[in-house]
Amino acid sequence: MNLTRRLLLAAAFALALPGAASAAEGDMSLGDPKAKVTVIEYASVTCSHCAHWQETVFDAFKAKYVDTGQVRYVLRELPTPPFEAATAGFMAARCAGDDKYFQVVDALMRSQALLQVRGGSDRWLRNASGLDPVGLQLCLMDKAALDASKARIQANAEEYGVNSTPTFIVNGRKLDLDHPPTLEELDQAIQPLLTAKAKKPRK
Repeated sequence: MNLTRRLLLAAAFALALPGAASAAEGDMSLGDPKAKVTVIEYASVTCSHCAHWQETVFDAFKAKYVDTGQVRYVLRELPTPPFEAATAGFMAARCAGDDKYFQVVDALMRSQALLQVRGGSDRWLRNASGLDPVGLQLCLMDKAALDASKARIQANAEEYGVNSTPTFIVNGRKLDLDHPPTLEELDQAIQPLLTAKAKKPRK
């Protein structure tokens, strides 16, 4: 069993230990924190449907709404099989630094095929994160980070009762879709919120 495989299993075991979930902290986001609309995506770096949305819709969505200050985009981590790889992937993305987090997540999703190759998990994590073997080992064995990850994942999933990826929440409303949303479907959910006038307080 190679080093990365042992680290992945250790990470998965730590996350499986019992413990109460605390309030979610550490959400990773893009865009104006004061934007009128917040879009939350529950995703996993090992989820093929998440990767498809990332590759086909995300850039256009970001350019249209996030980069223009209209939408705040939040990525919530919800590991899917293989759980140990997904957990390690998200931890590596955070260890790479806040300024590189979304870049690493994107790279992990686009290179999921490496997980099907013998020993590919090593390259999958290191290539995407830029961490060397020692840095990756230190990252994945950080108990405080593991505990924080466990609490964050549990609390976030429980908030909206999410159990599959990708799942999208737009201003607190879950999109009822059986597939990753197209840009047009996101338009339908977002545009009415952007054009709605704020209600005047009653006197």
